[in-house]
Amino acid sequence: MQSDLALIGFGEAGSTFAGAAGWGERARGWDLLPARRAAMAQQGLANSASAEAALAGVPVVLSLVTADQALPAAQHYAPYLAQGALWCDGNSVAPDTKRAAAKAVEAAGGRYVDLAILAPVNPAKLAVPLLLAGGAAAEAEGKLRALGFSNLRVVGDEVGRASAIKMIRSVMVKGIEALSDEMMAAAEAAGVVDEVLASLDASEKSQPWATRAAYNLERMHTHGARRAAEMEESAKTLLSLGVPPVMTRGTVYRQRQAAKLTQPPFASSEVETPRAGVSTSLDTNGTGEE
Repeated sequence: MQSDLALIGFGEAGSTFAGAAGWGERARGWDLLPARRAAMAQQGLANSASAEAALAGVPVVLSLVTADQALPAAQHYAPYLAQGALWCDGNSVAPDTKRAAAKAVEAAGGRYVDLAILAPVNPAKLAVPLLLAGGAAAEAEGKLRALGFSNLRVVGDEVGRASAIKMIRSVMVKGIEALSDEMMAAAEAAGVVDEVLASLDASEKSQPWATRAAYNLERMHTHGARRAAEMEESAKTLLSLGVPPVMTRGTVYRQRQAAKLTQPPFASSEVETPRAGVSTSLDTNGTGEE
């Protein structure tokens, strides 16, 4: 059976999309980790013995690896792409990183699409907001809609534009989490947690700060390593724009330290689940970021 899609990487994003869409043998996949390849088989994806086999003849590829592997994946696997295949790079990396990946893909005869995922894949799943950029973005939008994605927007034909929106937005979203962590550590050390949180509630009524702080810290504990890698790419983005990433570098440190904790800082019952229909705007949903 001819597959319509290949997934490179089968972590949270890849497995969530595959499960929600029910692609089955319409999709093939490859991941460096044997356990994740086994998870692909459990979801009914066509068996692939190698990255080369997964990519052979497939018209659309979704690259969903960790930030530090986004460029190596494009460079290593580009020679296996069918001529004209769309490499949709959904990884959270700097625009310059995506432009470097695009060079590798296009040199091998593929077509590169800058894909930015603007919210958690759970619970939104196939309705997660996606931005697309690059010369083949409009075609990719049509093919991704045919695969089940429903919330897509083309933001330009320049590779790096979608990533720039994502990375610059992340400075605020991940920064708020890191500031929450720093604030709570200081408040606990001073014995003034209740007073500090109450003072924040008095100045902002959109959400109780005890709920917001618990949610931010839990997300850092669970995803801090991945988020730290992403924020390193945000720092590169700011540097390329001539902006010193002072707070962003601090966010990298805080996210990485939180990931080392053996237990989450708050009980799970205190952590709010993000609502469905996540907005792409910081103004309407400042915590809705992957």
